[in-house]
Amino acid sequence: MAYFAKLNNNNIVEEIISVNDKMLLDNDGNEIEKKGIDFLNSLYKKEYKWKKTSFNTRKGVYYTGITPSENQSKSFRKNFAKPGYVYDEERDAFIPPKPFNSWILNENTCSWEAPIQKPISDDNFIYVWNEDILNWKKITE
Repeated sequence: MAYFAKLNNNNIVEEIISVNDKMLLDNDGNEIEKKGIDFLNSLYKKEYKWKKTSFNTRKGVYYTGITPSENQSKSFRKNFAKPGYVYDEERDAFIPPKPFNSWILNENTCSWEAPIQKPISDDNFIYVWNEDILNWKKITE
């Protein structure tokens, strides 16, 4: 199954549509993104902006199940698109919404990271980001 993100005029993902892989194949059996886009536009009877997205790609890594695949050639557009994500044309990547103003975009993974690394805990506590103090806070209850 192939997945396509429908984008609005601001390149924000509105929805994800699945398409049978056969709809993307050329005569030589190669997957062609444009064929999927043409199929979706004919289906909807309207020209929308579509971008193919990889269901198994997260933070720039392609996974087979829960394990990073040995074949990373299938990894593209950094993250599987979801509604609310932005498609960045310059990076050719889907970027999730910024969770906090202080967080910084990791250019390699196109994901947001806290300005301070999350504490590693052996005591089974949960840490959550606190934007007011710009640090991680341990949840004790």
